[in-house]
Amino acid sequence: MADDEQSATPFPAQQQEPPGLTGAMTPPPDHGEQSYVGHGRLEGQVALVTGGDSGIGRAVCLAYAREGADVAFTALPEEAEDAEATAALVREAGRRCLPIEADLRESTTCSAVVEQVVAELGGLDVLVNNAGYQMARDHDLADLDDERIDRTFKTNLYALLWLVRAAVPHLQRRPGCIVNNSSIQAFQPSTTLLDYAATKAAINNLTVNLAAQLGEQGIRVNAVAPGPIWTPLQPATQEPEKVERFGVDTPLGRAGQPAEVAPAFVFLASPADASYVSGTVLGVTGGKPVF
Repeated sequence: MADDEQSATPFPAQQQEPPGLTGAMTPPPDHGEQSYVGHGRLEGQVALVTGGDSGIGRAVCLAYAREGADVAFTALPEEAEDAEATAALVREAGRRCLPIEADLRESTTCSAVVEQVVAELGGLDVLVNNAGYQMARDHDLADLDDERIDRTFKTNLYALLWLVRAAVPHLQRRPGCIVNNSSIQAFQPSTTLLDYAATKAAINNLTVNLAAQLGEQGIRVNAVAPGPIWTPLQPATQEPEKVERFGVDTPLGRAGQPAEVAPAFVFLASPADASYVSGTVLGVTGGKPVF
C-alpha cells in the first residue's frame, strides 16, 4: 500500500443496506491483492474462515492461500457476488477453495459447515471465527429490539461456540488452532454498538477460557482485535456522516485496511511463528489501547 493511500483519512459519505458489498464502496478496500506476499507459513494446511467473502475475511482468505493453505469460507446468500471474488483470489494463488453459502445462526448449520470442510478438503487445521453483525444507525436503547439482539448474539457468539464445538474433534488430530475476531469495541465500547460491543468483550473472555480448556489437546486459541477497518460493514451499518470521519480518532489518524489486519491472523495461525502463543488478544487498532 502506498504512503499517500495510507495517509488518506476521510471517506465520501455513503450508505448501503446490510450486509453491504465491496463493489459499491468508495474507495474500494485493499485486501492485499497487489501487496501480500506469502512465505509458506501455512503450507499444506486447511483453513475455515467464516464471513470470508469481504473485508477482513477476504483479506485473511487471500493471505492464507498465498501462505500455502487450502481455504474454505462461509458467506450469506446475498453476499454471493463478493464470495465469487474471494474464491477467485484463493484459486489464483494456486490453492483449493470451498465457498459455502451458510447462515450460521443455527447450530446444525455450523456443524454441517465443519463436516463439509473436512469431507471435501481432507481435514481442518485453522478455524477463523470472523463472521459478525453490527448495526449503529439506531442510537436509543428502545431501538434495540429482540430481532436485532438475537441476530447480533447468534452471529457473533452462538455461532462461534457451535463452530468450535464441531471443529475441536478435527483440530485435535492435527493439532490445529482457532483465531477469533474481536474488536476495539471490547475495550472502548460505543453506545451506538451496545449489543455488538458486549459480544466482542465476551469473545475475549471465551478466547482466554478456550485456550485454557483446549491447551492440553495442543489446540491454540487466540483473537485479533481490529480497530476501525474499511470494510462493507461500515457503510452498511453506519450513518453517512460517521463514514466521512471513520477512523480519524485513532492515534494514527486514519482507518485501517483489511490488508493491514490479515498478517495478524497469519501470525496466530502459523505453527512455527506462534507455536507458544495462546490465550492472547492481539490489537490491530491504529494505536488505540487494548487492555
